[in-house]
Amino acid sequence: MVQKRKPQLPYGAVYFRKSNPPGEEWQRDYAVAGEDGMNMFRHWFMWGAIETAPGVYDWTDYDRQMDLAAQHGIQTIAAEMITSVPEWAVHAMPEAVHMRSDGSRLKTQLSGSSATGGFGDGSSGVLCLDCPEAKELAGRFLTNLVLRYKDHEALAGYDVWNECNYSPHICYCRFTKDKFRQWLKDKYSSLQELNQVWHRYSYTAWEQVEPPAQTAPYPECMDWLAFKKDNFYEHMQWRIDLIRSLDNQNLITAHGIAGSLHIMASMGADDWLAASKVDVYGFTWVASRKGGEPWKQWHAVDLVRSASRGKPFWHAEAQGGPLWLQPQVIGRPREDGRMTEPEDIRIWQMISFAGGARGLLFPRWRPLLDGPLFGAFGAYAMDGSRTDRSSMASRLARWTNDEAQKDLLEAEPIRGDIGILVMPETQTFDYLLNREMRGEWYSQSMWGAYQGFFDNNIQADWVHIDHIEDYKVLYWPYPIMATRQHSQRIQEWVRSGGILISEGCPAYFGERGRAGAQQPNYGLNELFGAAETHVEFMPDISGTLELDWDGRRVRGGIYSQSYAALSGGQVRGRYGDGSAAVIEHAYGSGRTLLIGTFPSEAYYRTQDPVNRKYFLEVLAWAGVEQHVRVSDHRLQARLSAGRDGGLYLWILNPDREERTAEVELSQGLDGLAVICRYWGEAVYARKEQRLQMTLHGRDALVLKLGSGPGSGSTPRESTSADAAEANGRIEP
Repeated sequence: MVQKRKPQLPYGAVYFRKSNPPGEEWQRDYAVAGEDGMNMFRHWFMWGAIETAPGVYDWTDYDRQMDLAAQHGIQTIAAEMITSVPEWAVHAMPEAVHMRSDGSRLKTQLSGSSATGGFGDGSSGVLCLDCPEAKELAGRFLTNLVLRYKDHEALAGYDVWNECNYSPHICYCRFTKDKFRQWLKDKYSSLQELNQVWHRYSYTAWEQVEPPAQTAPYPECMDWLAFKKDNFYEHMQWRIDLIRSLDNQNLITAHGIAGSLHIMASMGADDWLAASKVDVYGFTWVASRKGGEPWKQWHAVDLVRSASRGKPFWHAEAQGGPLWLQPQVIGRPREDGRMTEPEDIRIWQMISFAGGARGLLFPRWRPLLDGPLFGAFGAYAMDGSRTDRSSMASRLARWTNDEAQKDLLEAEPIRGDIGILVMPETQTFDYLLNREMRGEWYSQSMWGAYQGFFDNNIQADWVHIDHIEDYKVLYWPYPIMATRQHSQRIQEWVRSGGILISEGCPAYFGERGRAGAQQPNYGLNELFGAAETHVEFMPDISGTLELDWDGRRVRGGIYSQSYAALSGGQVRGRYGDGSAAVIEHAYGSGRTLLIGTFPSEAYYRTQDPVNRKYFLEVLAWAGVEQHVRVSDHRLQARLSAGRDGGLYLWILNPDREERTAEVELSQGLDGLAVICRYWGEAVYARKEQRLQMTLHGRDALVLKLGSGPGSGSTPRESTSADAAEANGRIEP
């Protein structure tokens, strides 16, 4: 086994997507990448481009990629692409082709991300792996790929699912239907039980059971969505198990799209589940498709960090160049991610690093020359020459891999001031409930809660219901549906000392989507010390809804619920009509605050400063002192804790203008001095617990804090040559 060098921080790009870039320029590109500090490439190893006839493999281009990587000190992630299928296989196995609910089959097509055929609908592929013959063929390709490259000195690992999600429109083939029926047999004790649960009543044989064609908030639809996710992640696990049976040395990675808050239900984008299966997890995030507002990228980084549960994670596809003519950019200002300037690369990457990402790849090293994504995303020019963007990328590549940054990059973000509760079943139900109105209430509420805390520089972590014991204080946005089990788990968590701030209609809908006859449902009336007196589901006319909470005006939206206080419950807020809107309650060793509408959705919709202040005040109500306060909400500050006992402060200015602000540390950090500076030209001075500073636009300041000697105005800056004091900022 060849001993492989492990980079301090993987930094590079997706390079080869046959047939881009041109083969005659690979040697030069690799030389430039190596000179510029790049240490990792990912390539698409496309089944449809490699197995050109049954059992006939053309590895020529990929062999050359691997050998060039070894020559230039660049590691390789082999992205297996069994979603790119050989045309001969589609012709040979028509019954294995993914089927839609109307009985039509997918057709192979050229990928927008590679001028190569054999692709289908998104990340799902064309052939259904529930067909044994298709699975066998795909497994044969994977086996040949692994055996060919597993001992190559350039191989670092495999990426087993590109942007972990699947099409919402598949698969209704006979193989998948058979698996669905077996899944139902395993879940339900008998066909008679299924009849009762599904309200069908007259099935007499399992073969009569069909996947639902409608999208509605009924048990059969919930079962179908749950099965599809189980099934596709079973396919993911099969790929992992096959590769591990042949290679137990190299990494297994995957990357998603940070989609757990809006397409987990419909497209299976479950970052927690995907991350649990691999050694290193990652995410695609490009501002051109999402919007350049800083909270958006921050929420994605925080989401993937939370989902990774302590595993290393990376920004698997980070924007390095412009995007043309795509529907996501039309009508937006050129500065909103459509163009990419060196300063954009700097701040986007600093956000990811501050949030804990410990690797970064561009979606392209240089842009594609054909297809709808021509010219997109690459830091280098169309011909592979250097640009001002690639110069910034080179600077960051060298900085992140200098020994002087070792302690900084081994540090991990500290736990957030508060957690935002993630309940997958709520998203599933809301997706099914709101198809007619096309409302995205769940995701907008989740994003609105995050944005509300973010705009107060409060670090809010995403907390899956399975992990609530890790947190003392939780905020529960849009909690309209919950299972009995999860409702009881929340009750026990509060009873044991948890502090819960919940929005309205908690668990209004319970098991199988059934509304509770009494509200709040499942005994949550005891948890909150409240009983419903009135409810209104009128999202189309609720945009002006307001309430008063202890003299504070708060905006709501979507639905509203009014209450009567039960024993121990205290009315702390009312709607304009005088009905109770806010109930405070002590429960066991914990406390609850129930707000009868959705301030999170209102903030997402309006960015009203009234609701921004609300999110600051609920943190104070919970008795939490935030880690860091910043006088200008357009700047962000984060803390990381190092293995060396050091504390690292990241301060970021995503605005285009220079900003002056004061940064104040919590009482527990009083007396810490600035030991050294890792990055940034900001001018600053220490005054008691505060740092007064001026940051350049789209730049950052990264400091080490400690109780040792140090001056806030003139911190020591070390270099890699300063072996005795190997912390500092490196200017390549």
